[in-house]
Amino acid sequence: MILNSLEVCDLQWRTARRSAGNGACVELAPAAGRILIRDSKDQDGPILSCSADTFRSFLEAAKNGGLPS
Repeated sequence: MILNSLEVCDLQWRTARRSAGNGACVELAPAAGRILIRDSKDQDGPILSCSADTFRSFLEAAKNGGLPS
């Protein structure tokens, strides 16, 4: 998925509810059935894209300690 700068500006980015608000977080935005992820400190930087199912699996693994340290 390739987005132009206008499309990126129109996205509804959000941070985690438990974010400390210090800029050391990631932001997420849904777009066309995918989840986009960016660094909150570098909002003009790269954007990762994954399917909603992949992101859901990642969150489940993170909650259950299933990610490598």
